Amino acid sequence: VQLQASGGGLVQAGGSLRLSCAASGNIFTINAMGWYRQAPGKQRELVATITSGGNTNYADFVKGRFTLSRDNAKNTVYLQMNSLKPEDTAVYYCNADIILRTWVRNDYWGQGTLVTVSS
Repeated sequence: VQLQASGGGLVQAGGSLRLSCAASGNIFTINAMGWYRQAPGKQRELVATITSGGNTNYADFVKGRFTLSRDNAKNTVYLQMNSLKPEDTAVYYCNADIILRTWVRNDYWGQGTLVTVSS
């Protein structure tokens, strides 16, 4: 299984970016998907998660600015980030709780995509 993340980049404060993460491989079904981030010198933290049914959970620091969605047919999760702040600068990692066709259940991580917000 691979999680391929894309969409990071450099943006000015107040701007927007959209991250995508597509899962591929021997997948039977995907439970929760989500995004975490890790800023330099800090621990990785939860940004947002979404269940297979579309229920979302957001960290307080992104509520009202970020929107998480998913396309189950494409095994893809999207993070729309608006009103970006310099403190949102971090490497963003996608995560997925996946059940394989072999009935093995694992937690998978994408390679990370850098988001840099300039002031």
